[in-house]
Amino acid sequence: MLPSHVTSDLIVVTDQSTDESFRVAQEIVQESGIVIEIEAGCVGTARALGVQLALERYEGPRKLCWLANTDADCEVPVTWLEDQMEYAKTGVAAVAGIIDVDSFIDHDSSVPDRFRLSYLIHSDGTHPHVHGANFGVRADVYLQAGGWQDLPSAEDHDLWRRLKIGIHQRISDASLCVLTSGRRIGRAPLGFADALAAHNGVTG
Repeated sequence: MLPSHVTSDLIVVTDQSTDESFRVAQEIVQESGIVIEIEAGCVGTARALGVQLALERYEGPRKLCWLANTDADCEVPVTWLEDQMEYAKTGVAAVAGIIDVDSFIDHDSSVPDRFRLSYLIHSDGTHPHVHGANFGVRADVYLQAGGWQDLPSAEDHDLWRRLKIGIHQRISDASLCVLTSGRRIGRAPLGFADALAAHNGVTG
């Protein structure tokens, strides 16, 4: 539950969806935000448009606006926004969380162990991972960095690198974890689904 003085706006962008995502999202979001359809076929474009709409609908100072990003095939914790807000209150300008997989049913039996052994988490809870599915950034810093670019994949790593160039603090925290789909075939070229699928058939 967000504090009473904090407002929220839910922006859902469906891009080249071939299922009922748009309709389902409309039923869920209702008056809590907006759902739009596009045909860009590009995750970076979809994310950028979502932020653009969010900022057009927000009337306050950009430095008081926090942009929390996730994906349609993810489940975020109940405290996901609250946890990011705690960082924002300390002056952190951007945060990168981690992901875990909801099911490995489409993969070889050895993949869960291989994935978790290779998914590096440092002893202090920091990590080297960047996922658009678990990514938060203050709006003014996002704009200064140039925002999401029209990239079909790795748009998250691209923005994270550009955020590093500035003087603002970034945090990579493994305690911020989002559950994502274990699908073997994803839509973003060389995205997480491909990385996960690469663990199949590995021997030794």
